[in-house]
Amino acid sequence: MRKTHLDLAGFSSLMLFTAVLAGNQLVMKLTSTGLSPVFQAGLRSALALVVVLIWAYARGVKLGSWRRDRWPGLAMGTFFTLEFIGLYNALDLTTVARASIIFYTMPMFLSLAGHFLIPGERLTTLKIVGLVCAFLGVAIVLMDRAGGEASLAGDLLALMGALGWAAIALTVRITRLSEAPPEAQQVWQLSVSAVALLAVAPLFGPLVRDFGVEHVALMGYQVFLVASFGFLGWFYLMKAYPAATVASFSFLTPVFAVFMGWALLGETLHLSVLIALALVSFGIVLINRKPR
Repeated sequence: MRKTHLDLAGFSSLMLFTAVLAGNQLVMKLTSTGLSPVFQAGLRSALALVVVLIWAYARGVKLGSWRRDRWPGLAMGTFFTLEFIGLYNALDLTTVARASIIFYTMPMFLSLAGHFLIPGERLTTLKIVGLVCAFLGVAIVLMDRAGGEASLAGDLLALMGALGWAAIALTVRITRLSEAPPEAQQVWQLSVSAVALLAVAPLFGPLVRDFGVEHVALMGYQVFLVASFGFLGWFYLMKAYPAATVASFSFLTPVFAVFMGWALLGETLHLSVLIALALVSFGIVLINRKPR
């Protein structure tokens, strides 16, 4: 049932999803020591597709009509593919902090597109101020080339991932897929991306690196907690609550991810990164603040 505001159940679910995604940034980077980024992403989609299909079958969920859903479904799957080609390679090239700050500017792009394409989600003066703050934060990250951790290619790939994620959210809202169950939306993403990512993975270098037992557990985190039930939960939230409200919680993920990268991976917290994080987070809060 569609709701006009966030209740306790929605708040708790979004906080949990935020924490899982923050941890996922570290898990993806760690898994890249054993599997190449694009192969890792394709394998994750393929395994998660099996989980979601079993889940849908067990619950008796109908996955929609090929004739009705094929074009928006293929578009969503393509955006999903581009999103994770960008993000996985970004995390292989740059720090968790930099990639997360840029990737989670997704609400900024969704708000800009929503102004023109989603009824009732037009930009206000407050949202425009928020957009300016978020853009300044991204500009600071992109301009800061100090230290060996910075990678312009990685930063731009993270930006590509953010645009792909925003395009997925927009597709969910403005096409016929908005009427499809979350399981159907997820199947479209996973099936298209699994084929595409595994097909192009050899173009990005050796598929297997220094693979060990720990990488099995890391892939399990990605498959079950993120790509299967995590994204299913996100689609349910997108159907139940305003898109901007759901998207606004994403500002917490880079905050958690930045400090996880510092605490667990020993990444350096440069002043520019902290300033950019503050600007992006504040901007996204303003973008999604409910008007009086």
